Amino acid sequence: MPSTPNKNAKLILFDSMALAYRSYFAFIRNPLINSKGVNTSGVYGFANTLMRIIRDERPDFVACVFDMKATFRHLAYPEYKATREKMPDEMREQMPVIREVVEAFRIPILEKEGFEADDVIATLARKAEAQDIDTYIISGDKDLMQLLS
Repeated sequence: MPSTPNKNAKLILFDSMALAYRSYFAFIRNPLINSKGVNTSGVYGFANTLMRIIRDERPDFVACVFDMKATFRHLAYPEYKATREKMPDEMREQMPVIREVVEAFRIPILEKEGFEADDVIATLARKAEAQDIDTYIISGDKDLMQLLS
């Protein structure tokens, strides 16, 4: 982020895992399968959403934030998210390709060992707010609603 306030600057933070899940499950009844028989629904939906939002919103800054596997919550409480269903194998196979898409667009990938994406997003949103940067968060995670200001 800039070291001096940039009035009217716009930052878009993508909760990449939330967007990947939403994209994958949007096509669950009619998955997109490539010529090799591989499900590409998550990659397609993710890339389309990324391109559309960047094109329509024209942000000054953009980043894709990814979750790390082990977080301080998992260490403090081993049962954290233990009841959550495992990521489907077809989706797991698409995650490296989604990262490649982000890299191809030359969008920074942000992740911090020991933290979930929403922790990183919240920190960045508050820092940007302090610098008068308008921040938009692309996520389906309702926990991030507490960042509205």
